[in-house]
Amino acid sequence: MNILFIADPLASFKTYKDTTYSMMREAAKRGHKLFHTLSGDLSANNQKVSAKAVPFEFLGAKDDYDHQWFRLGEAVQTGLEQFDAVVMRTDPPFDMQYLYATQLLTLAEQQGAKVFNSGQAMRDFNEKLAILNFSQFISPTTVTTRADDVRAFLREHHDIIVKPLDGMGGMGIFRLTENDPNIGSILETLMQLDSRTVMAQRYIPEIVHGDKRVLVIGGEVVPYALARIPQKGETRGNLAAGGRGVAQELSARDREIAETLAPELVRRGILLAGLDIIGDCLTEVNVTSPTGFQEITKQKNWDVPARFIDALEQAAKV
Repeated sequence: MNILFIADPLASFKTYKDTTYSMMREAAKRGHKLFHTLSGDLSANNQKVSAKAVPFEFLGAKDDYDHQWFRLGEAVQTGLEQFDAVVMRTDPPFDMQYLYATQLLTLAEQQGAKVFNSGQAMRDFNEKLAILNFSQFISPTTVTTRADDVRAFLREHHDIIVKPLDGMGGMGIFRLTENDPNIGSILETLMQLDSRTVMAQRYIPEIVHGDKRVLVIGGEVVPYALARIPQKGETRGNLAAGGRGVAQELSARDREIAETLAPELVRRGILLAGLDIIGDCLTEVNVTSPTGFQEITKQKNWDVPARFIDALEQAAKV
């Protein structure tokens, strides 16, 4: 297959943990031809969506700090429908530029391109708001632009988490208790004087045991989760915020949540999703650029990249 990866610059990859790198490595091992482009290099000319696609040879990183793990060819402006699969792996945040990229991808799909995850799915599934579709699995939650609503929610639940809808890597997440002297300042900063929508959720104390990332690939649930365990004194388990990743078997509740969501994810054109679960509660549905492949593979010897490329090969044939 000819596979186009829409991703951040290749030289920026942290190859020892990057999920997209592991996808590329597995695809190259199977003999697929790899191409790369930036989301900013998507364009439409007379409605035809194309990309400045650069073929590259996967050489492999010699060590954790090797950024010369690829050899680039000559860029060619190519219609997205010319590829057997287009894999969108640009990292969040989901800002206006990301939105425009998904709109171009949807247009490309109408022209015959096979895009994973689909542009429509990435727009519809805001990674925070998506959980509201599965209310049976979530902790008490409110979404609002009014600080007074958050204060009322705090009075009701006493200990809460507040986060922006467009954040990533744990950025902008605050834990608030009724005795916090900085409630007003935090809400003013986060909500920009009642002009920015946020989500507030009752604090889930099981976070000390990890914020679990559960992967769903092609409608199948990976049997291991990556528990991102917060540093001492920290509320956030995100690896980007210093959390420690520990692969572990799914609990019965983890599996129940993932298997319930899986058919809906498939229906919406989501080949890969990363569900975030704290304790028994679903907290996010990540569809833009889910991670965790390398950590699970290394710790549990369960080949997540191979499963993903299996699913991609199958989906590209449909």
